[in-house]
Amino acid sequence: PGGVLHLLAERVGPGGSVLGLDRGHEFVALARRFVAERGLTQVEVREGDAYDTGLPKRSFDGAHMRLLLVNVPEPERVVREAVSLVRPGGWVASFEADYVPHCFDPPLPAWSRLLEAYTAHARAQGIDLSVGRRIHRLFRGAGVTDIRVDAIIHVFPAGHERRGFPRSLIANSRGKLVEGGFVARDDLERDLAALESHLSRPDVQVTSNLFFRLTGRLPD
Repeated sequence: PGGVLHLLAERVGPGGSVLGLDRGHEFVALARRFVAERGLTQVEVREGDAYDTGLPKRSFDGAHMRLLLVNVPEPERVVREAVSLVRPGGWVASFEADYVPHCFDPPLPAWSRLLEAYTAHARAQGIDLSVGRRIHRLFRGAGVTDIRVDAIIHVFPAGHERRGFPRSLIANSRGKLVEGGFVARDDLERDLAALESHLSRPDVQVTSNLFFRLTGRLPD
């Protein structure tokens, strides 16, 4: 829930300031608790809309977003808003996902069906689950220069907390998937049970999403 607030706080030091923004009241509460527990007095967390933050333009030294664009429609609007908050010569950074490589070995047909339903749901909402591969274009289009991009991927060993991400992804969206007609409830529950069993096996290799990391600067 804290994202990288603690890392940004470390970078700016006790004399700097970091502002975290999220539109979900429950996530703001979690992030505030995260900040308080770590004594990050230079960090403030607010509830707000990434499409229209209401924050003063060109007033920040930098802006960072993490796994945001992969969850929203019209990502270019969010990018433009974030870039507009940064002063000339300031920096921007983004960390985004591309869901395509996410896989298991041995493979699991149940996961293929669940991911297909989730992808159809996202598409219906105007959400691009492969937005990570094109963030360079989104930021370049918003006027960012000196763009650098790299990509990382993980293989999670048995016992790693991130092995459970695929199940959480589907479970957290089960109501929308069923109500939207993307999957029948009985089929979803059956495949979720199969997925949970598969993930618990130590001989199953779990490969993460592909993650793209971008940095850039605004012209002086």
